[in-house]
Amino acid sequence: MREKKLRLITTFHTTADAIACEKACMAENIQGRMIPVPRQLSAGCGLAWCSEPGTGEELSEFLKAKNIEFEEMSEIMF
Repeated sequence: MREKKLRLITTFHTTADAIACEKACMAENIQGRMIPVPRQLSAGCGLAWCSEPGTGEELSEFLKAKNIEFEEMSEIMF
């Protein structure tokens, strides 16, 4: 079983935004991965971007610059 660590989880209203986030982050070498939304959270599409804690402001600015809408960002143990 994987050790739980504090993670930044970004949720999305639509699958299209989630996939756009993944594509944009991969193109810019932004660390993270797409995951199913953890049970502690809820999201419209069921997908979330998992990244390191403390990167929320940078990620938020990046997504806004790319016109990718996200639902919320939360730091949780995952």
